[in-house]
Amino acid sequence: MPRRISRELKTLSVWALSLAISGCIGTGGIAPQGKALDANTLAADEAIQSAAKDAHWPTAQWWQAYGDPQLNAWVELAVQGSPSIAMAVARVRQARAMAGVVESAESLQINGDATLKRHNWPTDQFYGPGELANSTTWDNNAALGFSYALDLWGRESNASERAVDMAHMTAAQARMAQLELQNNVVRAYIQLSLHYAQRDIVAATLAQQQQILDLAQKRLAGGIGTHFEVSQAQTPLSETHRQLDALDEEIALARNQLAALAGKGPGEGARLQRPSLSLATALKLPSALPAQLLGQRPDVVASRWQVAAQARGIDVAHAGFYPNVDLVGSLGYMATGGGALEFLTGKKFNYNVGPAISLPIFDGGRLRSQLGEASAGYDMAVAHYNQTLVNALKSISDQLIRRESMDKQQEFATESVVAAQKTYDIAMVAFQRGLTDYLNVLNAQTLLFKQQQVQQQVQAARLSAHAELVTALGGGLGAGHDVPADGEVQAPSTPAILSAFDH
Repeated sequence: MPRRISRELKTLSVWALSLAISGCIGTGGIAPQGKALDANTLAADEAIQSAAKDAHWPTAQWWQAYGDPQLNAWVELAVQGSPSIAMAVARVRQARAMAGVVESAESLQINGDATLKRHNWPTDQFYGPGELANSTTWDNNAALGFSYALDLWGRESNASERAVDMAHMTAAQARMAQLELQNNVVRAYIQLSLHYAQRDIVAATLAQQQQILDLAQKRLAGGIGTHFEVSQAQTPLSETHRQLDALDEEIALARNQLAALAGKGPGEGARLQRPSLSLATALKLPSALPAQLLGQRPDVVASRWQVAAQARGIDVAHAGFYPNVDLVGSLGYMATGGGALEFLTGKKFNYNVGPAISLPIFDGGRLRSQLGEASAGYDMAVAHYNQTLVNALKSISDQLIRRESMDKQQEFATESVVAAQKTYDIAMVAFQRGLTDYLNVLNAQTLLFKQQQVQQQVQAARLSAHAELVTALGGGLGAGHDVPADGEVQAPSTPAILSAFDH
C-alpha cells in the first residue's frame, strides 16, 4: 500500500510541475478590452419613437406590397439565378464543411498502416545481423494506430464551437446578400417605372408642342399670326425628340440591369413590360425595436456570431498554455523472416497504449502572441458589432425621416401639378383667342413639364424609401432563434492558474 501511495504522489507531482511550468508563461497585458453594446441602451430618436408600432416585422415577400405581379416574379427569379447568391450559398457550404473538419478532431482517430518489404541483409563482422547476414527475407508489419484527444482544457471543443459560430456567421451573411439583392432589384424596378413615367410626360409635352405648332400655322394662314410665332413653336420639337430618345435608352439600360441582377442575359430583360407599382399601405414599425434588431437584421446577426467566434478563439488560445494530453495506442503484427504473410500469425501480435503529453515550456513568446492576437480579434469584432448596431438604428431613423418627408413632398408636388395644369390651360385658351402670345404658353408648358417631373421623382423616391426602410429592418429575413446567447459573446475570463502567474 505505501508503494502505491508513493507512485500516485509521483504522478501528481509531475502533473503539478507541468502546470507550474506552463503557468510561467504569463498572460498579463493582453486581455480583451471590448464590450458589446446592449441594444436597449441606445436611445431611439423621435422618428422611431413616434412611428406607429404594431409588433409586426416585414414579411419575407415584402416587395409584394407594391402590388406588381411582374416585380414579384422577377425578385424570385433573381434570388434563384443570381451568381452572387450562388456564391453566398457556396460559402455557407464551405463554412459548414470546415466546421466538420474541426469537429472531427474531437473524435477517435484510427489509421491503418501496412508494409511488405523484401530486405537484403549485409555482412559486417562488427555490426552485422548475425544469422541473417548475406540473406534476403520478408520484413513486414501491419498496424492499426488510434489516438483520442482527452481535451482536458477545452481546446478541441472550443475550436469546434468557433468553427460552428463562423458557419452561423456565414449563413447570416448569405441572408444579407439575399436581402441586398432583393433591395437592388426593387430599386432598379422603381427606376424603370420612373423612366416610363418620365417618358409619358415628355411624350405628352411633344404632343402639346405639336398642337401649338399646328395652331400657330393656322393663325399664320388666317392672317392673325406671324412667322416668328411659327418659328418659336418649331424650336423645342427637336429637343423634345432627343429627350424621348434618351429616356428610351434609360429604359433599355434599366432592363439590362435587372437582367444582370437576376443572372440572365439582356434578352431576358427585353421581355420586361411596363411596371405597375402602387403603395397603398404604409409600413409600421415593430415594438421593442432596438432589442429585436439582434435577431432580425442579418448584418447585426452576422457580426454577433463573429463576436461569439472570437470569444471561442480566446478560449482556444488559453488552452495552449496547458499541457496537451492525448490517449494513443496501436495494435499490429510485425515480423522479419519467414513467408510473405507469416507476420499475421498470432505469435507476431503486439500492442501499445498510453498517454502522450506535450508541454509548452519556452516558446519565445509564441503563446502570448497567439493569445494577444485572439484578444485583439475579439476587440475588433466587438467594435464592428457595436458599429453595425449603431448604423442599423441610424439607417432606420434616416428612412423614417425620409418617408415622412416624401409623404409631405408628394402632397405639395400634387398641388403644384394641379396649379401648373390650370395655368397652362388658361394660357392655351388665351392663345387660341389671340389674347396672349406664344411666349406665355411656352412658359406655362415648361412649368407644367417641370412640376410633373418633380411629382414622378417624388413618387419614385417614396417607393424607394419604403424599400430602404424594409431593408433596414431586416427585410423579413430575420434569423429567428439563430442568434448567439448573451453569454456566448462575452470575453472569457483568464483562467485562475494563468492569472495567478501574471501577478
